[in-house]
This record gives sequence, structure tokens and C-alpha cells, in this order.
Amino acid sequence: MTKIGFTGDFCPWQRIEKKVVDNEDWHSLFAEVLPFFYNNDFNIIELECPLTNDGDKILKTGPHLKASPLNAKIIKYLKCELVATANNHFLDYGVKGIENTYNALKTNGIEWMGSGFNLQEASKPVIRQIKNLNFGFINIAESEWTTTFGDEAGCNPIDLADTYNQITDLKDQVDFIIINVHGGHEHYNLPSPRMKKWYRFFVDAGAHAVIGHHTHIISGYEIYKNAPIFYGLGNFCFDWENTVDKPWNYGLLVSLNFEKNKQVTFDLEFIEQNSHNVGLFLAKDKNALHSKINELNSIIENDILLKKHFQKYIESWKPTINNWIQPYKGKILPSLHKRGVIPNLIGDKKKLLLSNLVRCESHRDILLGSITKF
Repeated sequence: MTKIGFTGDFCPWQRIEKKVVDNEDWHSLFAEVLPFFYNNDFNIIELECPLTNDGDKILKTGPHLKASPLNAKIIKYLKCELVATANNHFLDYGVKGIENTYNALKTNGIEWMGSGFNLQEASKPVIRQIKNLNFGFINIAESEWTTTFGDEAGCNPIDLADTYNQITDLKDQVDFIIINVHGGHEHYNLPSPRMKKWYRFFVDAGAHAVIGHHTHIISGYEIYKNAPIFYGLGNFCFDWENTVDKPWNYGLLVSLNFEKNKQVTFDLEFIEQNSHNVGLFLAKDKNALHSKINELNSIIENDILLKKHFQKYIESWKPTINNWIQPYKGKILPSLHKRGVIPNLIGDKKKLLLSNLVRCESHRDILLGSITKF
């Protein structure tokens, strides 16, 4: 049997980085979870940020993340030979940030997937023989600020046709195909109905397992046509200021077990990360975490329930989204609009137009081409 381990999001900054940079003390921070990695034959960590001290911030919305190149030593310490880099932060500090990251990884004998200096490099699957089995790994991310669509550096975007073709090409070369996906809704612990359909499509195309990241909290999983699909592993190591005892502080470590001509099985380990104490620790109340996952799994299994929960999630976002699309700028005017003090400048007819531009694939192609600088 061949065991391959997977983690959630890894961004070793703030208190973690201070320990590493000041004292090169990462052993004590990760000692409690180290047996998980050494019990596997191969490990893959989802690297959520560039490892760089250089580079200029790219123009984007949301936070810019980076961590010291010294943190590559943590990855090596955890017996990880491959990192997944397709995510919405890997290009936060431009090409220089990517170059620094690759240099740090190469120095420590670590390979990467899901990014490159062009789309051809970023979309290239990794093929590895582990023990007596051959594996194909594909790493993709939802299209945000870091994805590449041609000659520019960046991450491999989700494209159903391209991913299908990659899976088809790998079938004759490997025994098992694993898809690493960076996508979903941050701080929401269920997949959308669209995600469930897409991730199942990867299995229909020939994948033997799908591992999801990005939501920063633990989601559920399902077994579809004998293939495990994990919709979100939560955070592996992602310190966040003043975040304690929140879903953010918990993660799921997954070991997939492979045997030729047999169904893929798995083992789970729950961890607590960077809460009251800096570092990673085995979760104490595993029964409660198992119960929560079972509850999520029952929702994922039921299409009607899953749609109902997602509609409720959409409703929670409606006030914010409708405020965002108004042409008010700064902090004061949007705040006044949200409280109903000043009126909508975009009425219902304009919203109908915008919804059609976004909903229709052909309209959306033109919309993105018109407002995006390529």
C-alpha cells in the first residue's frame, strides 16, 4: 500500500515566521504533527503564499500574503517533496516573488505544481512513481488575481475542458490521478452545488481522488464512484492576528491509501493551529469535529439540502454585494448607502443588465475582455 498525505492552507507568517527567522525554531512548532508526515510515503502541502522578501505588490483586491524563504525548511522538515502552488495568493508579489519561492524550494529539494512563468508551465501535471505505483497530480485554482491564461506568469486556472484533457492524457501513463483544487467560498463549510457537480465531473473523467483547499475552515467529504472528494481541509498553518478558538484555527490532515486495482481509502487527523499557542497540535475534541463533519456530509449527500444551505449563504451576502456594485467610492459613502441613508444609483433594470452580462458565458467573455487589463 502507498500512503500520500495532504494538508490544508500553509502560510507561515506572523508568529510562525518570527520563530523561524529569529531562532530557526520550527521543530517545536510542528513536532506534534510530525508523525503524520513520517507515516506517509509521500506528502503534499498547499503553499498559500510566495516565499519571498522581495517583489512589488500586484494590483488586486484583498490581502497580500508572503513569508520568508527560510520557511521552505519547514516543508523539508515535514518530509514534503511536492507543494501545490495554484491559489489566489501565489502571485501577490509578482514574478520576483515567484522566482524567490522556486529558488527556496529548489534549495531544499522540493518540487512544485500548479504555477509557472506561463500557462504551459503552470498547467503541467506532475508524474511521480511512489513505491510500486505511478501517480499523476493536477493542481488547479479558481480564476482570481494570480491565474495565467497565456505567456504571463501565474497559476493554473480551472478549465473543465483543459482538466478533462489532462486527465485523459494521464490515464495511460499512471495508476492513479489526484486533483488538487483551490476554490470555494471562504469561511463557508459546504461546497456550492456547482462545485459538487464540477468535482464529480473530475471523477467521471477518470480522477481517483479530489482534494480541495481555500475555504480556511474544515468542510465535508463524499465518496463518489469509489473516489473520495474532500471539499475543504481547512487551514494547516495560517496564523491570523487575534483569531482564537475559531473554525479558522482547525484543519484536517488526510492520508489517501492506494493499492493497485482497489478502491482508494483514507485516514483522517484533526489539528488545531495557532490559536492560544503558536504552533500545530493534535486536536483534543476529535469526537465533536467528527460529528460536525458527519453533519456536513449528510448535507452534501442531499442535493436539495445542499442547494437550500447555499441559497441561505447567498442571502447573507446580498446586502454586501448590492452595496459593492453601487458606484459609491471611499469608506463613508458606501457605509451610508448600506444603512439606507443614500439611495441606490444602480436600479433594478441596470441590475438585470449586469446579471445577464455575468450569467451568459459569451457576454462574460466580452465583459472581462473590456474591463480587464491583459
